[in-house]
Amino acid sequence: MTSSSSSKKQAQDQPETSEPTLKSLKTKMTKSDEKKKLKDIEISVPIVYGNVAFWLGKKASEYQSHKWAVYVRGATNEDISVVVKKVVFQLHSSFNNPTRVIEEPPFEVSESGWGEFEIAMTLHFHSDVCDKPLSLYHHLKLYPEDESGPLTMKKPVVVESYDEIVFPDPSESFLARVQNHLALTFPRLPSGYNLPAPMQVDDTGKKKRGDTKDHSLGQWFTSFSEADELLQLAAARQQVQAHIAKLRRQISVLEGQNQTIKTGSDL
Repeated sequence: MTSSSSSKKQAQDQPETSEPTLKSLKTKMTKSDEKKKLKDIEISVPIVYGNVAFWLGKKASEYQSHKWAVYVRGATNEDISVVVKKVVFQLHSSFNNPTRVIEEPPFEVSESGWGEFEIAMTLHFHSDVCDKPLSLYHHLKLYPEDESGPLTMKKPVVVESYDEIVFPDPSESFLARVQNHLALTFPRLPSGYNLPAPMQVDDTGKKKRGDTKDHSLGQWFTSFSEADELLQLAAARQQVQAHIAKLRRQISVLEGQNQTIKTGSDL
């Protein structure tokens, strides 16, 4: 069971985060018949979904022990409303109004309570993107993996999953509308293909709709960047190469010892 109180204010005074739990997926979407579909082109939308949870301390109510936020965001905190029209969050039935429909960024729900449960998040896309919604599932995590240690207000629990939503054969209107958007990538374009002229988008309401680059929880979010991944891969490669060199030295020593034993036995 979870508290039914609705709280939209986030605790932001904790000075550091815990190590996040990460999962990675890749989801390919399909669209119904479209007159002007662009073959052999894919548009990829990297997203992150998960939760940040803050323990409120020993003085907090037993049924209001944590403040938390569950969300769907761009992998680099960019506004994904260019693709996502709305997100429907399905909370535990013990909450007031457990079905939360969020129609503008940031796509998130903030609450307080004491229990962990699974949250369904259904992404609905704009009509020129995809007419089929995508359902994601996240288990709300309030307590750290190491339950033997004491609870602390200094380290919020961060649990996030990475996914890439891939839209193959997009419509011309979709591609023209999003081709310069930082939240999207175009991993596969046929050689010699000319992109349609970018559409002019009115940005006057950007701040009003919500700019996730300025998200109040941004300091706690996990960084999912290609540069970080390349650095990690390079470090791992160096470790592997060092381990291989060490094994080769050990093998060389053993071979030398075996040769010495063999030579002595031949005398």
